[in-house]
Amino acid sequence: MKFVRDKLSAKFFLFLVLAFILIQIPIIGNYISIINTLIHESGHAFISLLGGNVKTISLFMNSEGVTYSNQSTWIGSFFTCLAGYVFSSFMAFLSFWFIWKKKQTVLIDILLGFIAMNLIFWVRNLYGLFWLVSFGLVFLYLLIKGSQSFRNHLLLLISSVLLVDSVKSAYEIMYISFMQPKSAGDAFNLAQLTGIIPVQVWGTFFFAQALWFCYLGLKKGFYKI
Repeated sequence: MKFVRDKLSAKFFLFLVLAFILIQIPIIGNYISIINTLIHESGHAFISLLGGNVKTISLFMNSEGVTYSNQSTWIGSFFTCLAGYVFSSFMAFLSFWFIWKKKQTVLIDILLGFIAMNLIFWVRNLYGLFWLVSFGLVFLYLLIKGSQSFRNHLLLLISSVLLVDSVKSAYEIMYISFMQPKSAGDAFNLAQLTGIIPVQVWGTFFFAQALWFCYLGLKKGFYKI
């Protein structure tokens, strides 16, 4: 039993390393990382819909993204700014939870749902449309043509990318919040909204919550998958 668990843990570690290497590769890495950007921006959009509206979402070749929305209240603006990093970190953990529960089909439906919703309602820039269509078609093709084992490994790789990139992007926003506070995106916006909580605290919060969800995801991966 211990041998089987160690073997599964080694596989999980290998996929994390592979995900980290993949997102470092020029062009390809940015293309793959957009899956995390898509979920990040969708988090902003979902919260925006609770008290306002979403104009568009743009996904860029450098793996960055932006959500354009209107909010009618301070609380709506606050939670919209807060949602992106938290939602992507939570989704990374949730992906491993679905794999642990052997509900890969649900995870597939969720990922395709993100792609379809953004394609239909929000993303309008050229590269964003290209990414949604190309990634969606390739994802569907691999799922249809691949064996169940291949499908499960593909989902494990995507989940690993989400986990690694959610931590990486949260660390980057924390670093920027100390080095160039006005360029710290959501952390800077939250500092402006709250007034008394500096941008560095928000940047650190984003990184801390990413580490927490990463820890929860690692527990599922190393001991359950």
